[in-house]
Amino acid sequence: MNRYALKEALIYTAMVSMILLMPLYLYYTYTVSIYETKNELSLRRQAKIILHAMEQYDVTTGAAFSYPRFISVTSGLYDANFAPIFTLIETPLPQWEVGYTQQKGMSYLVVKLPAGRFFDASYLVLSAPLSYWPIYQTMTFILILIATVVYILSLFFLRRFAKPYEEANAQLDNFIKDTVHEISTPLSIINTNVDLYRLKEGENRYFNRIKAASKTLANLYNDMDYLIKNENINFSQDTIDLSRVVAERIDYFDEVARQKEITLSSQIDPDIGILFNYSQLQRIIDNNLSNAIKYSHEGGRVIVQLFEKSNGEVVLSFQDFGIGIQYPHKIFKRYYREERNKGGFGIGLNIVKNIIDAAHIRLDIDSTLGQGSTFGYTFPAQMRTSITN
Repeated sequence: MNRYALKEALIYTAMVSMILLMPLYLYYTYTVSIYETKNELSLRRQAKIILHAMEQYDVTTGAAFSYPRFISVTSGLYDANFAPIFTLIETPLPQWEVGYTQQKGMSYLVVKLPAGRFFDASYLVLSAPLSYWPIYQTMTFILILIATVVYILSLFFLRRFAKPYEEANAQLDNFIKDTVHEISTPLSIINTNVDLYRLKEGENRYFNRIKAASKTLANLYNDMDYLIKNENINFSQDTIDLSRVVAERIDYFDEVARQKEITLSSQIDPDIGILFNYSQLQRIIDNNLSNAIKYSHEGGRVIVQLFEKSNGEVVLSFQDFGIGIQYPHKIFKRYYREERNKGGFGIGLNIVKNIIDAAHIRLDIDSTLGQGSTFGYTFPAQMRTSITN
């Protein structure tokens, strides 16, 4: 639930931030406009200071004129052809237009002077740099502040709203754990007593059905048990005789298949060993065999193949000729079932997908609705190992 809350909080924060971009942009343009207006007014004030100083200067005194200088503003006097008479502006002016202009990060104010009044100058030009960096800093700070506040509030409320569901899920998990634990003992008793009856009385079709049903229930139990324990167990890898394990699991499910008169055929290359975890391998094989039988028509056939490719990869495939899959991209979602009347909880293939993704096992699915499906698992060559006796 914490991961869900974090994800949803991020999505909500992104959505709110996108919505707030428009007013933030309007605020940005408004701030820039105010800044540029202030800059223009500042240049005009400096121009008045210079004009006032030149008006106060008395040429008849013979004293040198002290031209006003400013920290952030440079200025100069120019003749009618815009040739400098006296200037503190070091860079060439981009253009000559009376009034306020902006060019390449600089602002300019060109003031037309009365003819022949101030040192034969026709124009007073002032220049000052434009810097929007403080505005960018403010906008970035506001955006980060809003996003942070929205994210924290979203996380707080999502967790608050999710708390009842977390408690309900925790109770459900505990219930499932207790149920799985309670199922284990009677399931073992059923299997043991059916086997004892067979040894004593011989084959009996009614007990064969009980045995097949108990195996189906055992597969479901193993899925639930794996689902509960997989996050708390470190699955160690061992050398496994894959050929032998596949043959054993086919033999195990043969009784289940015979209840629907389904034939389990196999083409297994001998002595194929891999480095893998047995429990996880069993979940892959059992769930595929169980599904192939479950979704096959009565009297049908299931083909299991195991072989090694020339590049060292090992391929394990399960082919049935049953109802096929309508939405192959959905079958690995937990609790998804295309045919709800077939039973099960929809967790088997989700477990398989998590296992093969973690182990980098490639899965190829070929399914035609109404004709059947083939699941092909390609184990990487790095898993291949020799079998030690």
